[in-house]
Amino acid sequence: MARVCDLKRGSIVEINGDPHVLEDVNISTPTARGGNSLYRMRFRNIATKQKVDKTCKGDDSMPDGSFERKDVQFSYENQGAYVFMNTGDYSEITLFKDDIAEEIPYITEELEGIQVLISDERVLGIELPPTADLEITETGPSMKGASATARNKPATLSTGLIVHVPEYLATGEVIRVDTRTGKFLSRA
Repeated sequence: MARVCDLKRGSIVEINGDPHVLEDVNISTPTARGGNSLYRMRFRNIATKQKVDKTCKGDDSMPDGSFERKDVQFSYENQGAYVFMNTGDYSEITLFKDDIAEEIPYITEELEGIQVLISDERVLGIELPPTADLEITETGPSMKGASATARNKPATLSTGLIVHVPEYLATGEVIRVDTRTGKFLSRA
């Protein structure tokens, strides 16, 4: 059992018998005497991708999710089947497009830090690193003298993902994108 106050983003717990990953946590402390800190948390079911919101006190506990993480590397895609290689024993793990639809726009052969989540010999899904470096393949012309706080423009990246980037970026540049929010962070 994990105490709620010890949970961090990325922690996995069991809710209603299914493993859920903690995506976001907000802590509020009431000003009244004896008020306990409240933890407002958003979890995502690893298998079904459904969101679950929970509010708990810091001393409450939640059951740990029974799962195993294994480091993998993306190998190739074949007709909607994405094949990953286990970097420990070099075995192949195949996941289908519907199972990892939210993660596909960030997956490249160069992406390191991908982990597969396994529970009871069943693959639940993959977990991406917090950021991914992707190349801009199409965007409007860059504007000289545009500052970082100026307006943004849409840019299509090498995986097909569309993000808003500052006007000073041009086609061919590599940028860092947050894999949790899908937002531009910086040049890579």
